[in-house]
Amino acid sequence: MKKKLTIILSFIIILIVVLGVLFNNKQKDSSLTKVRVAEVAHSIFYAPQYVALHKDFFKDEGLDVEISLAAGADKVTAAVLSGDVEIGFSGSEATIYVYNGGEKDFLKNFAQLTQKDGSFIVSREKIDNFKLSDLKGKYYIAGRIGGMPEMTLEYILSKNGINPKSDVTLDTSVAFSAMQGAFISGTGDFVSLFEPSATKVEQEGYGYIVASLGELGGNVPYTAYNARISYIENNPDIIDKFTKAIEKGLDYVHNHTSKEIAEVIKDEFPDTNISDLATVIERYKSVDTWPTTTDFTEESFNHLQDIMINANELTEKVNYNDLVYTK
Repeated sequence: MKKKLTIILSFIIILIVVLGVLFNNKQKDSSLTKVRVAEVAHSIFYAPQYVALHKDFFKDEGLDVEISLAAGADKVTAAVLSGDVEIGFSGSEATIYVYNGGEKDFLKNFAQLTQKDGSFIVSREKIDNFKLSDLKGKYYIAGRIGGMPEMTLEYILSKNGINPKSDVTLDTSVAFSAMQGAFISGTGDFVSLFEPSATKVEQEGYGYIVASLGELGGNVPYTAYNARISYIENNPDIIDKFTKAIEKGLDYVHNHTSKEIAEVIKDEFPDTNISDLATVIERYKSVDTWPTTTDFTEESFNHLQDIMINANELTEKVNYNDLVYTK
């Protein structure tokens, strides 16, 4: 009888401790500020963001961050402007389109996550010692008109003596989310793909990674966080805390091995094994994809606009201070 009583008391004590922990966690979570983020794509390219999420850097700053996929900068912009999310995460070109469209409560960039184009040129045929001239006369699935992958490609071609209008057939009719499937189905000689899509295509024998658009295109605030100016003005503390969490994510990827980073973000990519994740992360590291700071310079912002002007998507540059939030 005494033994049974001891067991029952032990069980009750354990139950009380467990309930106490759950209650404290609930109390802690309820004190966090909810922030909804729409991301342009779900890619290993954005590893520092997922590190910030899974290492609880956002929670350490008092934020409960929820990230949802909006698949395309236009859809990210729509989500922010409609109020479905507080923060957008896409190419900085999206904020320029909104600003030039006359939106009064326009979007401002406040932190960059990547400083290079994150897509890779994938060839259907194996090419040793690939040169940009190998694209002449070929059919290339380039992404939508006005999107950064397509505009970056046009810029790279133009600067290397290749006319993107006549020397290459650029297919801009395929939606971003359908580019991998279109290439696998037999469309095109080349395609621009982010990771892990590029590696999967190569592993499955449908193509070969031959070059990095990021390495060829130079530094730009390729993907950055943005919000309505009214939200930024009314919530500068949230913007500051969010930025600090992202900076911690950037610091982590610069100070840890690709394998360690892969272990942190593996739940974001359940269909990609640790080895492949580490390989892709190392590939991004090798072309200096991730900046050391969330701040980006006027020079890099203007380079982005040069790319847009080259693609005939912009006629006049927008002032850096109008679209970039600085404290």
